[in-house]
Amino acid sequence: MLMQGRTWSLSHIPETPCLSYCVESILEKCKTLDHVKQLQASLITLGHSQIQFFAFRLIRFCTLHLSNLQYARSIFEYTTSPNVYLYSAMINAYASEFDHLSVHTLYMNMLGRGRPCPNHFIYPHVLRSSSELRMLAEGGLPNQVTFACAFSAFGHTGMVQLGKEIHGYIYRRGLVLGSYISNALVDFYGKCGFLEQARCIFDYIQEKNLTLWNSMINCYALHGQSGSALDIFEEMVKADDKVKPDEITFIGLLNACTHGGLVERGYYYFDLMTKVYCVEPEIEHYGCIVDLLGRAGQFQEVIDIINGMKVEADEVIWGSLLNGCKIHGNVDLAEFAIRKLIEIDPNNGGYMSMLANLYVELAKWDKVRGVRKMLKEQNAQKIPGCSWIEVDWRLHQFHSADCTHPKADEICSVLESLFDLINRGLLGHACERDNDLTY
Repeated sequence: MLMQGRTWSLSHIPETPCLSYCVESILEKCKTLDHVKQLQASLITLGHSQIQFFAFRLIRFCTLHLSNLQYARSIFEYTTSPNVYLYSAMINAYASEFDHLSVHTLYMNMLGRGRPCPNHFIYPHVLRSSSELRMLAEGGLPNQVTFACAFSAFGHTGMVQLGKEIHGYIYRRGLVLGSYISNALVDFYGKCGFLEQARCIFDYIQEKNLTLWNSMINCYALHGQSGSALDIFEEMVKADDKVKPDEITFIGLLNACTHGGLVERGYYYFDLMTKVYCVEPEIEHYGCIVDLLGRAGQFQEVIDIINGMKVEADEVIWGSLLNGCKIHGNVDLAEFAIRKLIEIDPNNGGYMSMLANLYVELAKWDKVRGVRKMLKEQNAQKIPGCSWIEVDWRLHQFHSADCTHPKADEICSVLESLFDLINRGLLGHACERDNDLTY
């Protein structure tokens, strides 16, 4: 991994489990754009250029260390189906350079594709850029893009009340529900669990575009209403010959099949996608079918699909396999999946923690100590999960074992009462409570 003059040999990026470490090490030594180009060329040659983690690191290096947004954008465009982190990196870079038009254009590209969903790192830049572009002119009205951005933010964070207020504002002003607003409204209500409201808006729109159909399918799939999701698809196919399902449509359908445990239907839609509509499977489709089969315990079929994939397996694939292994207690395959996840992102302490916990269950104490030592040496961090809820216009966020919330004592008291009722059978549910339960 050392520089030879001003170039690297391809042999310096081995195709081994330590590939991520090698790339990180080389990036630390990069000084010029030529060095980055050599690294990217090596990744392309070795077939690793489409791994999102590597693309993200290259983009961040170009924007933060070289201030070369043009080449960063070329890496972004070269990546098939860029994820939300790649979009976030590019939008953040454009916003830092006050290139508001590029922020807006890239965000619209994101909305037009229908995926990935914007996150809370993206919304502030888009709203600020909308203002700078005079979309919210003094004394004027917000436009469709601004409303769509706002509803996407509300749906992502679960801010139901504020979203309803904005919807009411649109209704009171008699504003036309254009495609951007109607799509965003269906998505907002669907993500927040108000499926009836989402369906009412969906039915109200006479000229339904593909994005609207996809939004409604995904709403039902997200909340486990598999039958309704599949019915919407059949309705779409019959309603308009001009609207053809795309890759996003089939992600929704496969997700619906996964939530409903509909293995045969999942196979049917996967074949329909490739053979009838000629949609090339992407990593998300493979992730859905792997998740579906893994939940059903069909691990040999999962391995066959992974081996036959036309794209390299990523965190989605191995994470889906791991989930199925947990459900059915397939320890050996779970260990294999976790090790694959660590290969892809060795700095993710969450994966190593899962491996350590697995070894604890197997009573392999030497391996437990080895993994924990590695965690300490690498200073790997596990990103904590969190939940949030909106109460009286205020967003409350919770972390596991979090005692910093101002109402932590009251929350724990209510939980104690609920567990007591559950254990006594008064709520009609069985509950297994661990001794080391944390709130």
